[in-house]
Amino acid sequence: MNRPVPPRRGDDAGVASVWAATAAAVLLLVGIVGVDLAAATRARHVASTAADLSALAAAGRSVDGTAAACARAADLAARNGAELLTCSLDGWDALVETRVAWSGLLPLRGPARARARAGPAPVDTGPPPASGTVDGSGPTAEPS
Repeated sequence: MNRPVPPRRGDDAGVASVWAATAAAVLLLVGIVGVDLAAATRARHVASTAADLSALAAAGRSVDGTAAACARAADLAARNGAELLTCSLDGWDALVETRVAWSGLLPLRGPARARARAGPAPVDTGPPPASGTVDGSGPTAEPS
């Protein structure tokens, strides 16, 4: 009596499905992290651009006082998709901080913030006078 021998199943039967599911989960996680990273990078760039432009606008209006300068900075920040957190004038220099909220698929996140300072360039007084001369024009000739 010969009985038919059932086909032998190896120990790794069905493991391809597990590997395929694992690979799909890893690819999905990498995609989610990539999307969140792109959203965070975009928010950082928006916050930085808004801070730079707001600081320039506030510095341009610094002669009108802090209230007018910061109102202009807040308007420009809002037009660029950011919120103006702080604005102050230090002499002719404007100092601003902006924030951009962003949403991602992962729960660990926070708003993007940026700071900027703008004002007139420092005055260059030129090189110091050459040594040994009074007016910096060079060595003086002695009469002969």
